[in-house]
Amino acid sequence: MKTLLLNKEDVGRLIHMREVIETVEEAYKAFNSGQVTQPPYTCIHLPPPRGEIDFKLSHCEANEIISMKASSGGFPNNPTEYGVPSGMGTVLLFDARTCALICAMDGSLLTGLRTGAAGAVSVKALARKNAKTVASIGTGNQARMQIRAIREVMQIETIHAWDHHPETLAQYQVDIEREFGIPVVAARSKQAAVEQADIIVTTTRGKGSLVEAAWVQPGTHIVAIGTDTYGKQEFEPEIFRGAKIVNDSIVQCVEKGETWHPLNRQIIRREDIHAELGEILLGKKPGRETDNEITIFDSTGMAIQDNTTAARIYRNAIAGQVGTAFEFIPS
Repeated sequence: MKTLLLNKEDVGRLIHMREVIETVEEAYKAFNSGQVTQPPYTCIHLPPPRGEIDFKLSHCEANEIISMKASSGGFPNNPTEYGVPSGMGTVLLFDARTCALICAMDGSLLTGLRTGAAGAVSVKALARKNAKTVASIGTGNQARMQIRAIREVMQIETIHAWDHHPETLAQYQVDIEREFGIPVVAARSKQAAVEQADIIVTTTRGKGSLVEAAWVQPGTHIVAIGTDTYGKQEFEPEIFRGAKIVNDSIVQCVEKGETWHPLNRQIIRREDIHAELGEILLGKKPGRETDNEITIFDSTGMAIQDNTTAARIYRNAIAGQVGTAFEFIPS
């Protein structure tokens, strides 16, 4: 049998953001419909200045695909010392009926796409319908991806952006305004950005509270992306008190997500978590119910998102005869 090989350029031209948003919605619904097997993901932390590598695995009954993704990040010396990116990813797809390897594809772009789409799906389900202003805390690649996705589900009038690094913030402002024509305000402080926001998006590798509770206005929707493993944090835990808390996976978020911090401080109890996002998409639980409530989407990232997105890319590649086929397993 033949196995398809897809590089980063192939992946980029085989799927667009609207499709990714659809596949991520499929993933959340499948997860909360009992159609997904998703073991806990594992993470190997390497000594500084190196970062970590995550391994995520899932099976989706709806598409009969098993996916396995390895994704690394936080290797700042890679470009200069080794000539490779600071973060990389690889996805393997197996036909669940035979467990034969059917596709190997670049996973770095896929991870960015499906993570951006996750934020957009949460905005559709939880943000106020009249939301217009976004605060971007962090202005790296994933911050850009969040805007690419969110603009597909709402009209963004203004972005208030902040970053530790002024040069990164300045480049973000240029890039976003050129690509989308959305005005970007380079905020003088985190507080100045957050206080203006209908939607707060955080995409940093934070190790402490970046956003304080006093800054968050009633009716704000928070998209918490950066905290996806032990030791990371972006929000003052007090923000969770009285908020509507939605996780992608409760099991993951209470152990490795932003939700762990208020639980650890006993600001909230596990039963204070309102829902998983798939439950809201399926109509099992309500989304936003008033214009004044603060909603929080804590996303640790799930293997099933990789599964459904990679499966769509694979189907598009087969239909378009894209990629390189090789005999991994001789017939």
